[in-house]
Amino acid sequence: MDLTQIKTLYGAHILPTYGRQEVCFVRGEGSYLFDSAGRRYLDFSSGLGVNSVGHAHPDWVKAVAGQAGTLVHTSNLYYTEPGGLLAQKLCELSGLDALFFSNSGAEANEGLIKAARKYSEDTYGPGRHTVVTLNRSFHGRTHTTLAATGQDAFHQYFQPLTPGFVHVDAGDIDALKALGNDICAVLLEAVQGEGGVYPLERDYVQAVAALCAERDWLLFFDEVQTGIGRCGPWFGYQTLGAEPDGVSFAKGVAGGFPLGGFILGQKLRGVFTPGLHGSTFGGNPLACAAGLATLEILSGVISDVERKGRLLRDGLEAIGGKVRGTRGRGLMIGIIVDGDPKAYMQTLLGHGLVCLTAGADAVRLLPPLTVSDAEIREGLAILREVLS
Repeated sequence: MDLTQIKTLYGAHILPTYGRQEVCFVRGEGSYLFDSAGRRYLDFSSGLGVNSVGHAHPDWVKAVAGQAGTLVHTSNLYYTEPGGLLAQKLCELSGLDALFFSNSGAEANEGLIKAARKYSEDTYGPGRHTVVTLNRSFHGRTHTTLAATGQDAFHQYFQPLTPGFVHVDAGDIDALKALGNDICAVLLEAVQGEGGVYPLERDYVQAVAALCAERDWLLFFDEVQTGIGRCGPWFGYQTLGAEPDGVSFAKGVAGGFPLGGFILGQKLRGVFTPGLHGSTFGGNPLACAAGLATLEILSGVISDVERKGRLLRDGLEAIGGKVRGTRGRGLMIGIIVDGDPKAYMQTLLGHGLVCLTAGADAVRLLPPLTVSDAEIREGLAILREVLS
């Protein structure tokens, strides 16, 4: 089918909730995508940070195909080996205690919110239920994670949102200290991705952690985009010197297969008991086999993520022209541009580079963590051509 035929199908049968680009991708290989007309594109979006090991990595394909031919799904009423092995690995990498598997990042953040409110009610009784998040934050598209998201643009048309959330500015510790006695948790992103690729400062995060410890507020990190090596270490909070009570994860954890979840520390180890939380598809054997393969592949490249990010940012900052600077950590990079980021994203697509936007002033780059130096230089050449 050509692009026109595919667009007709979408127009007839899929709700128009996305502003799609004029391209239909049919195949991927490594850091590249190929469209229905046979054109090749360098993928610096990774499917919104999901394709952490690129496209069709042979080790990933072998693991998923092998599991698909063995056991795909049983439900969480039974045990399976891939789920246990992946849970063990993620707990080791995070330094936390026990996890729950879901399908997406929004579900993962909902789980953290439920854990916070259950712990608070168990410990203090009802009424201490408010979760603090930051302005510019993004935590998901469900009704409750929309309420957690600190951007009014996402709240339009869906009022009244779930109550029990308050938003403060990043970096303003006094605003946090001034909050009342109904707080149960603070939920942060190590880098505010959707909000514009704004990294949190280490001193601020450590001050938040100290305040949480003093007031027995739970400290959570939304690692849906920043986790699984995207910022350099396995989790973004590991760059900030903070020890959280829980983290969420999704996107890059299974290399393209839908998988998410949250990991809790020892303090919250007993907060959930049978029947209090669940997911039909969460952590099924196929998803967990994809996750195990992804972590194995990433273990060979993660130590180079920060160097690759620096190589890319140095090249971007040398462009001049429409580039006013960069923000980010590791291979999560925002290019601060003069003009409309969405217009640049479309122009770059026309030149064979797939990228994203973030906030009002940034083109966002999330290349596969397996991207090579040569592919980084190829991307920089396209960016230079468009932005200089």
